[in-house]
Amino acid sequence: MDESKDIRWKQKFENFERSFKLLEKYAATPISTELERAGIIQFFETTFELAWKVLKDYLEAEGIMVKSPRESIKQAFHVEIIENGYLWMEALSKRYLIANTYDQELTEKLVREIQEKFLPMLRKLYLTLLKEVS
Repeated sequence: MDESKDIRWKQKFENFERSFKLLEKYAATPISTELERAGIIQFFETTFELAWKVLKDYLEAEGIMVKSPRESIKQAFHVEIIENGYLWMEALSKRYLIANTYDQELTEKLVREIQEKFLPMLRKLYLTLLKEVS
C-alpha cells in the first residue's frame, strides 16, 4: 500500500466519521419539521459524498484506480468493502434526486429511507473502515 495514499484515505475517513456520527445522532431523533427534514437530508448528502470519496481513496491505496462515485461503488462491492451494491447505487440515485426535490411528501419519504436503509448501509461501511484504520 502506498504510504501517502494510505494516509489520504485515513484523513478522508476522519471527515466521513465526523459527518456519519452527526447523521446517526440526528437521524435517531424524531423528525417532524421541514427544517429537521432538510437537516437530515443535508447530513445524508454530505456523509454519502464523503463515503464514496473515502472508498475511492481506499481503493487507490490498494492499487485500484477509480474516477467516479459509480465506479468507486462497483469496485468497493467487487472487493467486498461494501455488501449491497444495489443499495449503494440507489443511495447514489437518491443523492442526485435530492438536489431538485421540493415536495414535502417526497422529502418525508426520503428521510424515512435515510433512517431505515441508508444509515445502516453507511454504518456498515463505517465499522468496516474503522477496523482498517486501527
